[in-house]
Amino acid sequence: MTAYLRPRDDADALALRAAHPDYLVLAGGTDLLVSAHHRPVPVGVLDVAGRFAGITIDGAGARIGAGTTWRAIATSAELAATWSILPAAAREVGALQIQERGTLGGNLATSSPVGDGLPVLLALDATVHLASARGARTVPYREFCTGYRRTALGADELIVAVTVPPPAPGTYLGWRKVGTRAAQSISKVMAACALVVDDGRITAARFALGAVADRPIRAGAAEAAAVGQPATAATGAAVAAAVRGSITPIDDVRSTAIYRLEIAGTLLARFVENAGRG
Repeated sequence: MTAYLRPRDDADALALRAAHPDYLVLAGGTDLLVSAHHRPVPVGVLDVAGRFAGITIDGAGARIGAGTTWRAIATSAELAATWSILPAAAREVGALQIQERGTLGGNLATSSPVGDGLPVLLALDATVHLASARGARTVPYREFCTGYRRTALGADELIVAVTVPPPAPGTYLGWRKVGTRAAQSISKVMAACALVVDDGRITAARFALGAVADRPIRAGAAEAAAVGQPATAATGAAVAAAVRGSITPIDDVRSTAIYRLEIAGTLLARFVENAGRG
């Protein structure tokens, strides 16, 4: 019989993880339970639902606990006021029932290439906060995903929070998901951006993509094509060409590589043009 542990509080969760690094960590269960029949039976389950939850905002930015649900993120007026693409992406995570159970930390730990909440974290330059009985450490989100459903999380660690800094003045934030239908669809392509525009010229750029590689990725070639250029259709076309020449998406049951290339370039080009319109 599989053992089941439910920590009393956050500190107890870290202690139990240290004692049982081989146990399956369960938060919302929206991904793990779907794939349960395709996994070995775990030796134990550490249920951290409700732990490390909550949103706090101050001058340093926003701190979102790993146990915070997507519904809480989607309905946060404070997040929407400054980091609009976070609630926008949260509203695309499954149906309302999934949003009520699924958590930010669960999405990070699963690290699916089609995780709807992940490209925005790259665009916002997020930091992942990890903790264990040994202590705490931080990992830039751009370094957290190390491969297909692989992360930098240690066996005895738990994800406790994500922080995002305030956007610089003049930042345009963009987010778009493309799927088979308007709701409850697994992504074909996701794109997010943070573009700093000063006097019509892009001075800094972060473009992020999902569902086009083995993990969510920053589009470095597109960023290089944008920085220093005016936020115009011509720059958008250059950005689109750059990203199409630098990613190698696959054909699968949801889409084709050619379609993903075309859409990824189109989305980033539109971001540039929208940023130019203010």
